[in-house]
Amino acid sequence: MRAYLALGLRHRWHPIVASALVGDQPLGVRRLGEALVIWRDRTGAVHVQEDVCPHRGVPLSRGFNAGDRLRCSYHFVEVAPDGTVLAVPGEPACAMVGKRLVKTYPALELKGAVFAYFGDALHAEPVSFSGPRELTDETEFDAFLCYAEWNVFWRYLYDNNMDPMHGQFLHAKSHSMSRGATEASFALRETPTGFVFAKETQRDVNFDWSELVTEGSLYVRLEIPYPPSAGPGGNFGIIMYGTPIDAENTACFFWRFRRVQGWQRDVWRFLYKNRLEARHWEVLEQDRSMLAGLKAGLERHEHLYSHDRGVVELRRILVHLARRQLEELRAAGH
Repeated sequence: MRAYLALGLRHRWHPIVASALVGDQPLGVRRLGEALVIWRDRTGAVHVQEDVCPHRGVPLSRGFNAGDRLRCSYHFVEVAPDGTVLAVPGEPACAMVGKRLVKTYPALELKGAVFAYFGDALHAEPVSFSGPRELTDETEFDAFLCYAEWNVFWRYLYDNNMDPMHGQFLHAKSHSMSRGATEASFALRETPTGFVFAKETQRDVNFDWSELVTEGSLYVRLEIPYPPSAGPGGNFGIIMYGTPIDAENTACFFWRFRRVQGWQRDVWRFLYKNRLEARHWEVLEQDRSMLAGLKAGLERHEHLYSHDRGVVELRRILVHLARRQLEELRAAGH
């Protein structure tokens, strides 16, 4: 079970890279332990494929984007967006031509990030995924993406965001998390897609609640009150995803959102870029420096208390989902 979870949950959509990093040339990355190549065709549509040429196994990301296909630099073998070999210049009648030999991942773009679906032997077809409303409802919300890659086991990023109490201590000097009590009691409320872990004794004062969502993907939603000087839009919210690169590194996606429309959206966007974004990166750096280098297995050193109930429930759900996937695979003979 531990080995299976080391590289994240399957049967889910995961953000894999910021859209702005996918330019004219193919981009090679590793996600969930798998080597991927990400590229855009001449229409701008994004494609995600296994980063392996079917001829000699070298990375396709070292090749060329030919507009509607990838061309390997080694022998110019050409691969279509669906993984079909289109041409082998060295042997035009080669048996590879016309065969789908490169694994292709369902992909989409959402609010500045490329998402890919990672299935398994029983779930090759992607599950339905519409994305968090805060990222898809442009009439109601606006959001900015902060993307980074951290040297930390992916689940500890989720532990951190399902632990509202750390805001009161680690981020005590933050402009938005300097108020409120340093003691609290919590309640856990199940939802159709996960659960909410919230302070019973304090609301809309500090980082007072987190929500885990497991349907279609895996993310955390939370809100932090903002002072009037931060402009319109009410509470400042975060949508957080952590996608494993490998067992020790994580691609981190933090969307900062507010409920704004019309002229308020313009004010929020101006304030964010000119005053608030730098402060947000300072808070993220506090988290990064605390989590840096943490590898799986720290649980053997832990002595948890009541504030950690959200972390415990998160771990329980992940183990339950992983066990169910493994049992299905084993029952089918995989």
